[in-house]
Amino acid sequence: MPTRIELKLSRPNRIYRPSEPLQGKIVVKSASSISHYGIRMALNGSVNLQVRGGSAGVIESFYGVVKPITILSKSLDIKPSGKIVSGTTEIPFSIILRNSKEDNLERFYETFHGTNISIQYLATVDIMRGYLHKPLSAIVEFIVESDRADLLDQPIPPEMVIFYITQDTQRHPILPELKSGGFRIIGRISTQRSMLEPLSGELTVEASAIPICSIDIHLLRVESILLGEKIVTETSLIQTTQVADGDVCRNMTLPIYVVLPRLLTCPTVLAGPFSIEFKVAIVISFQSELSKLHPKSDPRTPRLWTAMETLPLELVRTSAFDSNAKD
Repeated sequence: MPTRIELKLSRPNRIYRPSEPLQGKIVVKSASSISHYGIRMALNGSVNLQVRGGSAGVIESFYGVVKPITILSKSLDIKPSGKIVSGTTEIPFSIILRNSKEDNLERFYETFHGTNISIQYLATVDIMRGYLHKPLSAIVEFIVESDRADLLDQPIPPEMVIFYITQDTQRHPILPELKSGGFRIIGRISTQRSMLEPLSGELTVEASAIPICSIDIHLLRVESILLGEKIVTETSLIQTTQVADGDVCRNMTLPIYVVLPRLLTCPTVLAGPFSIEFKVAIVISFQSELSKLHPKSDPRTPRLWTAMETLPLELVRTSAFDSNAKD
């Protein structure tokens, strides 16, 4: 049996805060004893910025020129040189992520995985075995959330915004029959929300000359990167939640309930070199023969058979319902 090494964190959800220790154990499984020249652990966190060629008019030669922003970089010797016996060996560890006495390179942004911006924290362990053997290594990603001292003490009241979707509010061309026949959808939706609470609201179809095919809620991320004197911004789709399938009864209130995905969202960030913002789009798709010719069209692109309303969405983290409050 080959020697295997695994890095197990103390929390199943892998969520930690900057002022807390990262704890766990290094598990080594080996059929025979092995000698080593030390066991070292490294913690790294960074904001990785990617500008793709052609984005917002930026030429392809700019691709990859944005350097990562280092948030965390530290290493620790877990064990000096020695021997690991055969069988299963568990080696505990505990490392403080941020020491208040140290000057931190950057603030600890929350973990986020976007299209052009990725905020990631990794723990790596290496068992050094000399020049004749490759080191035994394991790596695991841990999730960072804001310190409790930085959280809002009280849950924020949902900021509800009333919206109207009619043929006159559309900024893109729509089908002639939609323009002449008309439609009217009203509703309200929260535009400021805690990360731990669902995006909620309601809508009502008051009138529509053409039957409705579906009603969807698009959650969008807006990633902006400062590149020289330019700001490169790209909007991408995170997820789609269907509110209704097929034509709906008129004047019936439909609930809006959208659960926010953890790794694909984070509190709204407005930093110097980059920003992460969010939007919510209410999209009404009408029944049309033309739509059948484009079944896989980009949902972000307005079409002749769709109507939409896009609103900014601010995400914050509060101390309410803290999953690690008892740790």
